[in-house]
Amino acid sequence: MPASRSVVVRAVLAAVLLPWVLTSCRTPPGTPARRTGDEIIVAGQLFHTGTRVVTWMDPGGYDAYRVERRFSPYAESSWEKTPDAAKKLGSPNRYSVRQNTLTPEEIERVRGGGWDLPLLQRVVDQFVLHYDVCGISKVCFNILHDHRGLSVHFMLDLDGTIYQTLDLKERARHATISNDRSIGIEIANMGAYPPGDTKVLDEWYARDAEGRLYIKIPERLGDPQFQVARFTGRPARPVPLRGNIQGTELAQYDLTPEQYAALVKLTAALCRIFPKIACDYPRSAEGRLLTKKLPDDALKAYGGVLGHYHIQTNKIDPGPALNWDFLIGGARRELGLPPLPAGASAP
Repeated sequence: MPASRSVVVRAVLAAVLLPWVLTSCRTPPGTPARRTGDEIIVAGQLFHTGTRVVTWMDPGGYDAYRVERRFSPYAESSWEKTPDAAKKLGSPNRYSVRQNTLTPEEIERVRGGGWDLPLLQRVVDQFVLHYDVCGISKVCFNILHDHRGLSVHFMLDLDGTIYQTLDLKERARHATISNDRSIGIEIANMGAYPPGDTKVLDEWYARDAEGRLYIKIPERLGDPQFQVARFTGRPARPVPLRGNIQGTELAQYDLTPEQYAALVKLTAALCRIFPKIACDYPRSAEGRLLTKKLPDDALKAYGGVLGHYHIQTNKIDPGPALNWDFLIGGARRELGLPPLPAGASAP
């Protein structure tokens, strides 16, 4: 057979057989597509983080799209019965549309959920860290969703589980003037207090028989619903950490090692997905962590990781214990970025 004819025959066979091969190898209709368990959802797309994530669609998740109260008896939880039971809930929705920087045409396009990733990447440039003063994520969602009409994209429990309650396209209600441009996370931690005010910390932190510090969850809260069976949380550093936030001296126990490990992974993932979120924290001219609200012009210009206290003068979270250098240094290593000068605290 002449070479030219052989080429033609092979081309014809390829044209005939390739569709059959592709069809025969295609996953049969109705076959479930399985997640691996580390994905977050961004404008309807899945992105790996490398750490455990439970979404609002998963068993054991927390769904901020629901209008009923999550922790009320089901027969009494509907929105119709809510106004009498929870006076602060003025609307069945705990989220809205990110719209401040969108054109009227873009608002019309996305108002029903039609965000694409490039548009969301243009809008989002901040990752805001909070502590929840609830101690565990179950209580945090109860307070936000059932009682205050607020929301947050992520909650980070003591065992290192990240709960995603909303697609990141949504404008969660967690950081006032930064809501349109930010992603928020509530970190399970009982918070910071003046050094002489130890009542809350004494209830939540104790020593075991071997003298090791652990987080003692009050029995009144019931099952903490951790994803890790028989989990006992311990602060990464075994003493209260002191520091000055908004001009006030405060003491706080650290996050757990499991929380740091998960937060490093999530921070790296968000900085990669959203190029306008710089993998850094607000610094002074000398490179030190700023521990008070950013001036309005500086906040408007800032894109990166920051605390709630960088946005509002009446906030002190995530408090003085958060090890910013450890967090940002770990995230930058995950991203293959060079280290930044140390400025907050030693690992």
